[in-house]
Amino acid sequence: MASRPSPGHRYFAMVMAAFVAVLLISNVASSKILLLGPFTFDGGTILFPLSYIFGDLLTEVYGYRRSRQVIWTGFGAALLMSAVFAAVGALPPAPGWTNQDAYTRILGTTPRIVGASLVAYCAGEFSNSFVLAKMKIFTNGRFLWSRTIGSTLVGEGIDTLLFVTIAFLGTVPSALLLTVILSNYAFKVGFEVAATPFTYLVVGFLKRREQSDVYDVGTDFNPFAVASRG
Repeated sequence: MASRPSPGHRYFAMVMAAFVAVLLISNVASSKILLLGPFTFDGGTILFPLSYIFGDLLTEVYGYRRSRQVIWTGFGAALLMSAVFAAVGALPPAPGWTNQDAYTRILGTTPRIVGASLVAYCAGEFSNSFVLAKMKIFTNGRFLWSRTIGSTLVGEGIDTLLFVTIAFLGTVPSALLLTVILSNYAFKVGFEVAATPFTYLVVGFLKRREQSDVYDVGTDFNPFAVASRG
């Protein structure tokens, strides 16, 4: 079983840009808690599941090593965004500008929320990519749906549990905490299942155009081995 990497990936940068954009937009949209049908969750949940679909595309087509690079790129972008929002919020407003309170409410962040978001993001995304890469080997590249859904069950579960617990444990009633965890998880997994036909179309398109279908045999799965060639 051999990987088929292409000497030039025309669409990799576009997929990475879309992944990072979804991540950053989701973080900002998370400032609102909303009710959608039977689900109660933060606004970022509407878009955030797309990051896992992009994560699936990256690992399936380009392999875990390239996906790892993108995950760390997203981490750096999210960390920079949080730092800039915090710095701007801490600076005194100009005379006559009366929206400081609104800025703080929407874009203001606390160390606990930022820490929860970054920890959950890394743990969830790396788990998702690892599970998909391993399942691809076990299934010999068949049953893509089982890999995208199976990896999401693990990745989104870890992400949701870590974020909600770290961010809100002790600040909201336990019943509400459990409701938010279950609502987030059910919505994200349901989103992935519903998007399976779309995932098949995009994966097929990228594999044909990029001439790339990487199997992570012998890959170093250490998430911190950014410079690794394995």
